[in-house]
Amino acid sequence: MTSEAATQTTKMDIVEHFELARSEYLGRKRLYMVFFWIAFLIALALAVWHSGFSLYAVMDGLPRTNEFIVRMYSALSWENFYADLIDWFWGFSDWFDQLIVSLQMAFLATVIGTTVGGILSFFASRNLARHYATYFVTRRFLEIARTVPDIVWALIFIYPFGVGPVAGILALVIHTTGAQGKLFAEVNENTDSKPIDGIRSAGGNWFEEIRFAVLPQVMPNFVSYTFWRLALNVQAATVMGFVGAGGIGYELINAVKLLYFLDAGAILLMIIGTVFLIDMASEKLRHHIIGKETLVGG
Repeated sequence: MTSEAATQTTKMDIVEHFELARSEYLGRKRLYMVFFWIAFLIALALAVWHSGFSLYAVMDGLPRTNEFIVRMYSALSWENFYADLIDWFWGFSDWFDQLIVSLQMAFLATVIGTTVGGILSFFASRNLARHYATYFVTRRFLEIARTVPDIVWALIFIYPFGVGPVAGILALVIHTTGAQGKLFAEVNENTDSKPIDGIRSAGGNWFEEIRFAVLPQVMPNFVSYTFWRLALNVQAATVMGFVGAGGIGYELINAVKLLYFLDAGAILLMIIGTVFLIDMASEKLRHHIIGKETLVGG
């Protein structure tokens, strides 16, 4: 057999081996997908069965939902709209004060939680942490802080601090710290390593790496996530009131419990309008700041 024929045979063997390995890989992949979909459908069926969810129950409850909405907003009439509106919002002063409390809770929690989470994110980033133990402990803390629902944290803090905004603020701070720390750490891990290596090779310390190599890259994302979190915390601060942690949610749950549907409708309208305005304002401000950062960076 000539050397050329031997080379040709070797190439054919390599191709056959590759095709065989590829066929085995695709077969295993298809088998895994079959197992995945079987497990998914079983989990879905169990969830529907145990929860009692059904389309019939949804269709049966829709008329009652419409009745509930009509009862909440039945005080308004086109003939005396302005007078009815004033009468409907008879408790506007007290409700507005509680709404301000909810906004203050959300703002404080966002500022404190984002600051702490941002600092911890550098220790929870695999490419920035100098010691694995620091990375591991920080990651686990952030996981616990964000996986426990904020309303559960509120229930925990109500016992030592009592009913009121303090428990709600602490609950939102803990949850915000965990969520922001996780998001910021992922942003840190996706940064370009060349500026970090350059500062490190020039003799720069860890703080100089963060200040001059990492922060300029991640700051636009940090700002974006911060405004996004503020809008979420405004919504969460409302829910805090359901467990006695202060704010407008406390007024809403009391109105619902006492079957004061007109009051509940007015409070709900205030909450929806406030969240809508804050979400729009934060989005515009976020885009403005990120645009300026990008312009300066260019």
